[in-house]
Amino acid sequence: PTDTSRRILNAQEIGRALRRIAHEILERNDGAQGLVLMGMHTRGVPLASRLARSMGEFEGQEVPMGALDIGLYRDDISGGARPLMQATDIPESVEGRVVVLVDDVLYTGRSIRAAMGALNDFGRPREIQLAVLVDRGHRELPIRADYVGKNVPTSLDEEVEVRVAEVDGADEVVLLRKVDS
Repeated sequence: PTDTSRRILNAQEIGRALRRIAHEILERNDGAQGLVLMGMHTRGVPLASRLARSMGEFEGQEVPMGALDIGLYRDDISGGARPLMQATDIPESVEGRVVVLVDDVLYTGRSIRAAMGALNDFGRPREIQLAVLVDRGHRELPIRADYVGKNVPTSLDEEVEVRVAEVDGADEVVLLRKVDS
């Protein structure tokens, strides 16, 4: 099989979606007070950083932002496989705060379930909200995003690939489709 791809979002559209999400988070929570953004490794971390920067510009105050590794909490890693561990950085206590988990793509919901398990090891947030750049559907768990950059209905033979400059050298979202040659 070979891949065909189609760009869904370019860098400008990603930036616009993130600024909109930042506004929506601030509006729903009556400002930045009591918020903590937690980016999920790998691409959720730079997305959370961009959201925190935008929210800081809008509100005139810094929004705490951290990074969350979910490797040990995943239930979809086959037997014996060891997850690649990355640093978890909690900027301040999450106890009693509103934590916004940030990820690139929402698919089955299993990564988000793992993130909630990891987060609860650091305290009990008052509320956990979810922001994703792309929601592609096909949920296996009853999880939904509070903030979505773009809904992209997909088939099971398609994959959504988010590329961010901080990791991949460029910003874009691409829909990949496996085709038989």
